[in-house]
Amino acid sequence: MHKSIVPLLAILMSATVTQAAQVPAPDPRQGDGRVSPFYTWAGAIPDAPGRMLRTEPLDPTLGLAQAGQQFRILYTSTNGMDGKTPVVVSGAFFFPKGTPPAGGWPLIAWAHGTTGIADICAPSWAARSFRDVSYLNTWLEQGYAVVATDYQGLGTPGPHPYLAVRPEAYSVLDGIRAALHGLPNLANRIVIVGQSQGGGAAFATAGIAATYAPELGVRGTVATGVPYITPALLKAKPSGDPNRPDPTIAYLLYLGLFAQQTNPTLGEAALFSPKALPVFELARTSCIGPLESDVTSAGLTRSNTYAEGFRQALAANLPALEYTTLKLARPVFIGTGAADHDVSPSSQLALVKDACGAGTVVEAHLYAGLSHSPTVNASLKDSLPFVRKVLAGEPITPICEPQAE
Repeated sequence: MHKSIVPLLAILMSATVTQAAQVPAPDPRQGDGRVSPFYTWAGAIPDAPGRMLRTEPLDPTLGLAQAGQQFRILYTSTNGMDGKTPVVVSGAFFFPKGTPPAGGWPLIAWAHGTTGIADICAPSWAARSFRDVSYLNTWLEQGYAVVATDYQGLGTPGPHPYLAVRPEAYSVLDGIRAALHGLPNLANRIVIVGQSQGGGAAFATAGIAATYAPELGVRGTVATGVPYITPALLKAKPSGDPNRPDPTIAYLLYLGLFAQQTNPTLGEAALFSPKALPVFELARTSCIGPLESDVTSAGLTRSNTYAEGFRQALAANLPALEYTTLKLARPVFIGTGAADHDVSPSSQLALVKDACGAGTVVEAHLYAGLSHSPTVNASLKDSLPFVRKVLAGEPITPICEPQAE
């Protein structure tokens, strides 16, 4: 694969630079840096979103065994926080092996789960988990190309607005656009697929696609471990022992960093206890696996981690974390592990109920005894047929009250 799929001159001719947006200066307190120069775009950012800026081969140790070709990508998007400023986003792309079908490969747009907020946590830079490698290899084996965004601010300079739905959705949609515009043998037949943070990103993307990228042929969505952040969730009392070390507190440390991004005057002590502050500082540069270990080692629990202002900060940022609509134009598959400790099954089933009530065609599955991570690959037995149906234009039978299976 050539270093640049689309010549830079052609990009600049097709995208007039009207705002002359520049890549932001790196901020180590937002986890910027420690990646290769590939991730930093020099000069003005073309103002047309979804344009491929450059590619480079992906080292096989960071790739997928079932890929025929695989490479990093760098493309233009729109800042999902202000809705207007051009930004640069990184990601990866994987072609299946073999000869493309007539009309081109159908496309899976993969939205990944939580990795961290630091640039080094971007999946196109760091090795993917065994779970995700197995999952994505399955889609490639089935004859789908895969475009995998890193999300705004992961890999590239600038803050990663963790769990904010519009930045995630714009990153996913512009990754699809960049692939369709800049790479050969692809069909405008798309399924959005995501897990955990990416499950929320996938659901949000499906809702935003109709207004932000109506030209894209999104046929359906597959999401597992889907967060559903609502006022009721913020008020709910978590189940389980509040005095037991809880590795999922790592997610909330990342949310604390997002709160500081939206309100730079917000001090750390307003969010977290003195006991938690050293680990909160590590969250700026630490990826999710080591951070979860640090949370446990430090003995952080739900009773000793938060300061008075944490819930207020989450409530203030709720509009950025809530889905823009629950009425999706195309069917959605939602897979939930009945023993999920990372994203409560009750909140996931509440999303199923509310989305069904809004008029979305939902095929929901509840997997007995499975926690957050195992649900991903276990759900393939149901999600693969779902995807074949939506791409063929066949109807999906709604399942709005799934029984444990």
